[in-house]
This record gives sequence, C-alpha cells and structure tokens, in this order.
Amino acid sequence: MVKVRAARAAEAEALTGLVMRSKAHWGYDAAFLAACAPELRIRPDEVTARRIVVAEDPQGNVLGLASLEGAGPLATLGLLFVEPSAIGQGVGRILYRDVLRRAVQQGVRRLVIDSDPHAAGFYRAMGAVAEPTGPAVAAATAGAADTADAADTAGAVHSADRSGRLVRFEAAPAPLADWARAWTGGGRAVHVGNVAEFNAQFGDSSLDREQAAAHHYSCLAAFYSPCPSALVLPRAVPAGWTDLVCRQLGWNGVEVYDGLVERGPGLADAVRARPALVARLTGAGEPLVPWGLTRPFGLLTGRPWRSGELRYESKAAAHGLFERILAEGGHPGIVLPAQVRAATRWSAARLLAARARAGKSTVVKSEHGVGGSGTTVVTAGQVRAAGGARAVLRRLPRGPLLVEEFVEGPPDPGAARDLTYDGFVDADGGLHEVGAALMDVTAGAYRGATVGPGVVPDWAEKPVLAFGAAVGRELAASGYRGWFDVDFVADAAGRLAPTETNLRLTGPAIAFMVAARLDALRGAGHLVRIADRVELGARLPEAQLEELCADLARACADLGAVFVPAIPTGAFDPAPWMGVLVAAHSPEALDAAESLVRAGAAAVGAMFDAPASAAP
Repeated sequence: MVKVRAARAAEAEALTGLVMRSKAHWGYDAAFLAACAPELRIRPDEVTARRIVVAEDPQGNVLGLASLEGAGPLATLGLLFVEPSAIGQGVGRILYRDVLRRAVQQGVRRLVIDSDPHAAGFYRAMGAVAEPTGPAVAAATAGAADTADAADTAGAVHSADRSGRLVRFEAAPAPLADWARAWTGGGRAVHVGNVAEFNAQFGDSSLDREQAAAHHYSCLAAFYSPCPSALVLPRAVPAGWTDLVCRQLGWNGVEVYDGLVERGPGLADAVRARPALVARLTGAGEPLVPWGLTRPFGLLTGRPWRSGELRYESKAAAHGLFERILAEGGHPGIVLPAQVRAATRWSAARLLAARARAGKSTVVKSEHGVGGSGTTVVTAGQVRAAGGARAVLRRLPRGPLLVEEFVEGPPDPGAARDLTYDGFVDADGGLHEVGAALMDVTAGAYRGATVGPGVVPDWAEKPVLAFGAAVGRELAASGYRGWFDVDFVADAAGRLAPTETNLRLTGPAIAFMVAARLDALRGAGHLVRIADRVELGARLPEAQLEELCADLARACADLGAVFVPAIPTGAFDPAPWMGVLVAAHSPEALDAAESLVRAGAAAVGAMFDAPASAAP
C-alpha cells in the first residue's frame, strides 16, 4: 500500500530528478526542459518550507511528491509529480487528496493549481474547477503542478502544448460537515442494510412477499454514513461494484458481508446467528448504522427497543403532528391539506366519488409506504374511466386508506414542486439539521432527489428548514432517536404542504451523505443527484456490468463529474435497471453527467442487436 510521509532535506536532489523525469514523460524537448529546470529544482532548505511530501511503496521507493505552499485562506498546489513508471497506479490521486486534507487542517479555503495541459484532465476529474476564462500562465513559474495520475483517474490525455502554457484550476478544501461528524462521531461506521426488515414491521402490502425491491435498495447501505468500515447486506452483490464505489469515494479497507438473507426480511437475526460476525462488527466499538430501527436491530446492538418510537412513520399520525405544530403558529408559509382516515373501503369510495363529482383530484394513501408505494393520485377523469370509485380502490393495496386533498402545483411545470427536509436526533435528544433537497416525484412515486448549494429555491428554503426543525423537536420529545425527513409539496400560491415523515434513512439522505464525503474529498460545493431507476437496455453479466460502470465513471470524470453506481442488483432483473448517483460542482455538469449515464445505460442493448445484413 502506498503511504505518504514528509519529504527529507537530504532527498532534494533525488526529488528534483523525479520531477524532471515526470516532466519529460510528456515528450517535451530538451530546450524546453532546460528552461524549466531552474524553477523546478528542489533545494534542501525548501523541503520543509514548501511542505513537500512524498508517496512511497512498501519497499520505500519514492513514487511521487506534492507540495502545499502559502498560508490560509489562500494556498497553492506548487508541485505534484509522479514517477513515470508509477503513472496509472493511483499515486497522483493519493497525493492530491493528501494535499486537500492538509489544506483543511491549515485553514486553507482556496487552493490554486496551475496545471500542465497534460494533467488538466486529472485535476478536472479530481473535482478542481477551471477558471471560466481559462487563463494560462508561463510554465516556468515555481507553482507548476504537473503530471499527476491522469490516466488512472480521468482516462484522458490532452494534446501536448509545446508553448508550455498552464491551465489554472481552483479547489475549495473543506472539512467534513458538522452534521456528518455528529452522525457517526466523526469516524467510521458499520452499515446494516435492513431495508426489508424495516418495511416488514409495518406490513407494507405494496411490496412483494419476498421483499425483492427492498433487497435491491439495501445496496444503499454503502452510503449510510460518509465513511463506512463494513457493509452488511442481505443479498450477494458484485465484487466489482464495491471496488468501484470505494475508488470513487476514496474509501479503503471496507469489509463486505453479503448473501446473509437471500429471502425474507431477517437481516439482523441472520447476523445474530453468526457469533463470530457479531464479534467482528461490534468489537471495534464503531457505531452500527441501519436503514431504520427495528426490534431485531435493537437486539443486535443492545439498544433498548421502544415500539412507540416509530409511531410517526404512520401518515395519519404524521398529519396529526403537523396539525398540532401549525396550531401553535409561526409557520406562515406552510399549509396542511385536509385528510380523512376512512373507516372502511366503502367510506373511502364515497369520499373519492364525492371529490370526483366536484372535479377534484384526490390523494389516496396507505397508512404506511416506502418510496411513494401505497400513495396514488387519482383524478376525476380516472374515476370516470375506471367505472367508479370502488373500481379504482380495488386496484390499491389492502389495509386502511387515507383520503387526502390534492395540492395543485405551481402553474410553471419547471417550478420546484416536491421538497424534503433531512435531519436527525442524536442519542442525547439533540436535533441536527442536515438540509433541504429537491425531489423528483412522478404520480406520487419517488424517483430521485438533488442536494447541494442553490438546489432549493430561496422562497422555499427558509420555511422548509423552519418547519422541518419543528417536526424534529417534536420527534425528539416523543423519544425518537435517529434520522428523519419531512416531505413537502408546493402549491400554486408558493406555499408548502407537509405530506409525511420518514423515520429512517431515505434516498435524499444518501445524497447528503455522498455530498459530505465528496466535499471533504474533492472540495466544497458538490451537487449530488440520486436517480432511483436508470433503465438498462439489456441484462448484462456481472463482468459487462462492471465494464459499463467503469466506462461511465471515466466519461463523467471527463466532465468534471462523479458517477457512482448506487444499486447494481437491479441490473439482473428481467427488466434491468440500476440506481445511480452523479455529482458535480455546477448544475450544467450535473445535468450533462445524468444525461450521459442514462444514454450509456440505455445503449447497452445495441451490442446485442444483429445487423440487418446478418439476418438469414
């Protein structure tokens, strides 16, 4: 394993040789290299002053070096060179991340990088942002950052620029967000993918008996905190998937325990049946983080189980909670849609029929649901087309139904419609605000979410955060401890209507976790989008799925974006799909990355289409 250490003054001459070999790797002629040599020379008395570090292999061979120059809040990545024989092995990536880590410790908030054109693809892939006008500076400056691990990271080599002009980038070193440190104590955590186990305690009839959908979504356990030490998964996952996720998010030493429950929801019980595994997962004293709280998880961790702790997972109970908060005043931008808990299917049909006769749309909800399951928007026209309200209800899941007023959205179809607040209550009852996000919801079903700076419109952010915090305080007072969210819809007048709480992790929570990790790894300001389902053009064997994901990762890196396959197991369903995460520093790059991923995923079927001329 490559390790980073401080350079020594006695190494100055050898390090200068490494720098010149690295510079020469791109084919610069002797005259140009001679002109650069005085400024690229490292003197013994500069090693400490320039904060030079080296990367070395287990045998002590120096593979590369980097320097962090200047004092916070502004500093420069003065040198970043890799031994030519080590290019493509991840050395540049390790050195760059070490520079960002040290910059944070020294109070640097703006890191300037003057990159050789050949290394520009590397810095773009690492999250640095090129100045809009693309200024260039002379190659002979002392701040030349050069020849990092471009092939390993960006997969692209820019054409040589014999004039030696450099491309200026900037990065914004950032510490891990305060809420992320509070979530797991600032360290690593064991992630337990008990999605099916959580759902099963509510008897969610909108999911199949074997909880196939829930087992797919348990793959999101990779992202339950910004830095996992182990993943505990019910079904087997491709080994190449975890390798790529760890590479994209800079994780090392993540252990994977999968294939523990091929059928049914009993993940925590399956772990408890393996004493050696329990000892491994709990022995290091790291927190165990589940998708949601359950009695079996409480037994696994020794956490007291309080059944009433999850009562606001009920949509009816949450509606009552919202009503009580609004009755106290202080939330002028929030309105609550009327909701009736139908005693029987007949009464639900009568309520639906009455609203349809008045030409109104209605939201019909199951008491519990996941990802929009059990929530159906019914228009007056759909009631008529179905032959009446009872015919509509026969198609819905069994169990108690809630009949709710439909909130008409903004007239502009591009306006923000579905938003969410995420936060958590810590073990001491303290409330931690994570933030607000914009969700993609179609016909009542969650499809994904986007988090990051500027995602939520200014008019909506303040009321979302204020009301979400009010709900969090009530949850804390009721005894709940853990992650929660509050979902909202915007109405035509620009007000927000809370619709439900989720007392568990969620898709937006996953996006927040990845944003926190990428901000600390690549610089502040990431936008992260989680797309629930990206359709694949064909079912692929594991090796071909791994190849597709690697190709998408490289293509997104060329855009300065990050691609992370979030749910790989759906790729093996009869109608193949996968969940994905994309991240970037700008909305334009984020949208471009998502479009690229969707197009690439859809196109995989083309390789199986025989040419027309080959038909018999």
